[in-house]
Amino acid sequence: MIAATVLGSGIAALDATVVGIALPAIGRDFHATVASMQWVVDGYTLTLAGLLLLGGALGDLHGRRKVFAIGTVWFALASLACGLAPDAGFLIAARALQGAGAALLTPGSLSILQASFAPNDRSRAIGAWSGLGGVATAIGPFLGGWLISAVSWRLIFFINLPVAVAVIVIAVRHVPESRAPGPAPPLDAAGAATISLALAGLTYGLISASADGWTSPRVLASLLAGAALFAAFIVIEARGSHPMLPLGVFRSRQFSAANAVTFVVYGALGGALFLVPVVLQEVCGYSPLEAGVAMLPLTAIMLALSARSAALASRIGPRLQMTVGPLLIGAGMLLFTRVHGNGDYLTQVLPAVLVLGLGLAANVAPLTATALSAAPAEHSGIASAVNNDVARTASLIAVAVLPALAGITGDVYLHPAALTHGFHMAMLISAVAVAAGGVLAFATIRNPPRRPAGAPPAVDEDVLNCAHCALDAPPLRTVPKDQ
Repeated sequence: MIAATVLGSGIAALDATVVGIALPAIGRDFHATVASMQWVVDGYTLTLAGLLLLGGALGDLHGRRKVFAIGTVWFALASLACGLAPDAGFLIAARALQGAGAALLTPGSLSILQASFAPNDRSRAIGAWSGLGGVATAIGPFLGGWLISAVSWRLIFFINLPVAVAVIVIAVRHVPESRAPGPAPPLDAAGAATISLALAGLTYGLISASADGWTSPRVLASLLAGAALFAAFIVIEARGSHPMLPLGVFRSRQFSAANAVTFVVYGALGGALFLVPVVLQEVCGYSPLEAGVAMLPLTAIMLALSARSAALASRIGPRLQMTVGPLLIGAGMLLFTRVHGNGDYLTQVLPAVLVLGLGLAANVAPLTATALSAAPAEHSGIASAVNNDVARTASLIAVAVLPALAGITGDVYLHPAALTHGFHMAMLISAVAVAAGGVLAFATIRNPPRRPAGAPPAVDEDVLNCAHCALDAPPLRTVPKDQ
């Protein structure tokens, strides 16, 4: 069972990382512009972010194993289409379908464990799930870089097919079916449709603005439509009898503050990490394999320190780490402005990666645990899903807007000098933004009252076990303890 959930959520989470390394090869093969490369990333994130809450609700209603299996098959077929793509437009459409499949399979991964293990075994199961998932994340960039260098970028999609077959076989044989107890509430299809279309309109407008200008009628119409649809989504959720996003969770100041910090920090991080693999290859001459290996210390630091960071935050409160962490992340981004020329790894790249990793290790677990623990217990599942979606949406918007703000448009990525200048500007913008997230955390996050000696921790053990998975983990949905 754990193998099925790890492999299923792993192929969805790894695809985003590996695709970032493949972007230069994809761009050269298809003679693509920066806008097309942005859409290769954002097409996936768009449908995943827009449909993630709906995917969790479908699993609760129709059976978590069933929806998990359907999502895995969907994801595999979309991966096949990505690998066979004849041009950039086809690849972008296939990536959007891939994101929809991921929205079906990722919520079921963790909720299957929640529903299938007894309370005494649940924490160990989640710990094993998160640990194995971390190993998969570490291997992914290395494997993806090797496949791109040795054969073709298309193999990063084809490799999902045998993994998906293994997931289906294991799920059918070993994963029990489970559903949410009690009468099934109606699905919030209107909410899912409006938020997905709102994100599509905003993303299209932001990406198109780099080529057409902010005053272009097409850009303005897209942005206005996206804003109007987002307002409609809020109205639907406020008035609906069974909304997929109960707006009442935002009455908690701590929950709202944690998600505001999430948006700022993960937006800056997503925009910056979109550009790093491109610059390492196009400016510094790294191979795809070398670009993938270059970021491995970041994953190693996260795996080694994040659980300790979560435990420290549970003792002293999250405010200090949520303040210092973003400042360290910003310092790491500033160090990336030293990357130029041949990008000597030991003097230019590694210091930035190490500082960035320390910042993430300090910040991610307390941020995730704070968002989950700040919501009422009956909304802990939706709190996790919202925090996950906020992070993905922030990255979606940042990937759309940061290259244009830094002057990286058209075919600039093929011109090393211009790309270097734009990259340095992008890192400065990202560093300022993420540091602002630290200031925001200092101003808004409050530590819980100190607990008496021997009292249980304020954050549930399950949360601590999966907190170091950051926001690539599926949303945690509550399940009664006796299920």
